[in-house]
Amino acid sequence: MILSVIRSLLFGFLAVLGAALPALAQDAAAPIGLPNVIDARITVGEDRARLVIDLAAKTEFSFVSLTEPDRLAIDVRAGTFSVPEPTGEPTDTTIISSYAVEQAAPDRVRTTLFLAGPAQVQQAYVLDPFEDQPARLVVDIIPADDATFAANVEKDRAASAAVETAAQSTPAGGSELPVATKPLVVIDPGHGGIDSGAEAANGIKEKDIVLAFSKKLQQLLIASGRFDVALTREDDTYLRLEERVELARTNKADIFISIHADSFQQPEIRGASVYTRDENATDVLDKVLADNENKSDVIAGFAMPQMAPEVVDILLDLMRREMRVQSYVAAQAIVHQLEPSVALRRFPVRQADFFVLQAPDVPSVLIELGFLSNLDDITNLTQSDWQDRTAEAIARGISTYFDSVGPEQ
Repeated sequence: MILSVIRSLLFGFLAVLGAALPALAQDAAAPIGLPNVIDARITVGEDRARLVIDLAAKTEFSFVSLTEPDRLAIDVRAGTFSVPEPTGEPTDTTIISSYAVEQAAPDRVRTTLFLAGPAQVQQAYVLDPFEDQPARLVVDIIPADDATFAANVEKDRAASAAVETAAQSTPAGGSELPVATKPLVVIDPGHGGIDSGAEAANGIKEKDIVLAFSKKLQQLLIASGRFDVALTREDDTYLRLEERVELARTNKADIFISIHADSFQQPEIRGASVYTRDENATDVLDKVLADNENKSDVIAGFAMPQMAPEVVDILLDLMRREMRVQSYVAAQAIVHQLEPSVALRRFPVRQADFFVLQAPDVPSVLIELGFLSNLDDITNLTQSDWQDRTAEAIARGISTYFDSVGPEQ
């Protein structure tokens, strides 16, 4: 009887020990110093999906395209993960049908995205932690055709066979997609000269903040190798609003971006936002055009000689409508990249009758970086790390906009 009890206790102890061994082995094998993966989530927009992985610290990552079934696997160097929902489906399954997070190796956590159709990584980058936000890996995914997906699978297979290497973050303004042309981006630092714009209580002037920021954004876009970039002003010069618009139009800019930092009577209002022209705004086309320019000049290359005035009006109206659509697409792309990086206003894509958004033939947006009437925004606007993070996000937004419009833009 006693021997039977001892035997039962011994078997029970060995069973418990055996069940615990895999977990103990994993803990022992996990390299010291690698971060934990805190969370992973997927959001889906009209034409793209985004994977955001929260990390206890910045780390390396890689991604690969796989078949049977079609999927994207995103690995991060991490020792553990504590994702609350390691498997599931996004609310919209048009691009990604489901996902799974697992410890693929002692030093690697893998997020597998099962695809609803062929897709590719548009850009991927790691963000530094800031305020109450942890470090983050952000991966933007867009639909692709079968040939592109197959080519990516073969390329990744060849690379894996050669050597397993970490991926590099897509540079701000860059893209995983091939570049066919170099669009011209015209950046407009608001105000200047006798027009200081908004002013903080400590004497910081909007004109100085936006000029420094615009130069930083210009450098990022040029460094990406994808864009030609010009500023409407490079020093403390005063330009009339119509001169700013005319510079973009004369140089046939592919996008016009006006940079501002406003002030408001309610100091609690804070955060960045992006404006396009209000559809119901008063038409000030005649103020935008040069003195000797007429409607036919606006649609040069589209209008034929002796074209009836009413036909010219129709073409002009169609052009303006298209530019408003493109401006809205650009605003959404920029906000989409700002979201994981900086504080935004509620409903950050906004519309207003800003004069500099009146060009009938250039997509135009106005970016409010923040408010000089808010102490938190003032602190951010004067900190180089915030400026860097925000400029990088805007550069990525500009790049994703041109990815969406294609080489025809």
